[in-house]
Amino acid sequence: QVQLVESGGGLVQSGGSLRLSCESSRRIANYRDMGWYRQAPGKQRELVAVIQNGGQTNYADAVKGRFTISRDNAKNAIYLQMNSLKPEDTAVYYCSATFVVNVEGATVQRWGQGTQVTVSS
Repeated sequence: QVQLVESGGGLVQSGGSLRLSCESSRRIANYRDMGWYRQAPGKQRELVAVIQNGGQTNYADAVKGRFTISRDNAKNAIYLQMNSLKPEDTAVYYCSATFVVNVEGATVQRWGQGTQVTVSS
């Protein structure tokens, strides 16, 4: 059973920084990709950033140039460095892991419990 545990959320002023961490109970090198999503009150969960097994990254337009996703295979963890935070970044941030489960390429996505990020103006 995959377990993902996020940490690093909190309250920060606009313009500040936070670093989120996500630790996996299994080797992250076995995942197709891992990512960070967020969900603000009354809104759908949205992709923030994803990092592929090979290291390629993709970001939502709203965070490009401010957020950086990274991974440490030795620690089985990924990170999200968030700089120049804005009030609209306020949300619960979730870590996810996607892995292939059969030869046809079917995938399963697992989620962490989420960590709250609140940016005050």
